[in-house]
Amino acid sequence: QVQLVESGGGLVQAGGSLRLSCAASGGTFSTYAMGWFRQAPGKEREFVAAISWNGGRTFYADSVKGRFTISRDNAKNTVYLQMNSLKPEDAAVYYCAARYLSSAAGMVAGKNDYWGQGTQVTVSS
Repeated sequence: QVQLVESGGGLVQAGGSLRLSCAASGGTFSTYAMGWFRQAPGKEREFVAAISWNGGRTFYADSVKGRFTISRDNAKNTVYLQMNSLKPEDAAVYYCAARYLSSAAGMVAGKNDYWGQGTQVTVSS
């Protein structure tokens, strides 16, 4: 059983930056592809970014390409999401996810093995 705990959310002005972190425990972190999803009020959860087990491959939603960067530190069992040039439409609850022995692209559909509780990101205009 893998536990995922997100942190780093908060309130930021449009154009600002935030870095989200997701700490994993209870499993062999390097055997999981990791990803970030988000859900805004009244909308379905959507894919944001994913990274392969060793960080060699990343995959992004078109809406965040060039602004967000996903990375991982397997020694710290942590995955990060650096969010720059934030827009009001980026406001959502951001969730961390893990999928066993998956490629980064394989996480897009959202059928992942484990999920965190989420962290709120609010972007003021």
